[in-house]
Amino acid sequence: MKRILFCSVLAALILAPRVLSAQGMARMTTVEPDKGKAGDEITVNGENLDSKGVGDIYLTDGKNDIKVQVVSQAATIIKFKIPASAKPMRYALMLVTKGPDPKMIEQPVKLTVE
Repeated sequence: MKRILFCSVLAALILAPRVLSAQGMARMTTVEPDKGKAGDEITVNGENLDSKGVGDIYLTDGKNDIKVQVVSQAATIIKFKIPASAKPMRYALMLVTKGPDPKMIEQPVKLTVE
């Protein structure tokens, strides 16, 4: 019985850093407004969006990625402008994480460029 308890505690200690680091993952939850034209300012709400963890933001159609100009950035909000190069269509938002191994992560929020 003591061996099972010891193994359970040991497993928890080994897995704890992985669980805690996953909680710090940047995540976009809403975009307002969800439609706009080139030059319009868009607000994205979410979690862990500050400049320590999130570098660049892109509009993506799954094949082509268009970098946006970030106007302001905080832990729960990012504001950016729709670039002139964005063609009228519906895009997903994608963020690039910062750190030694940056990742491009497509988010579950969409923006329609008119």
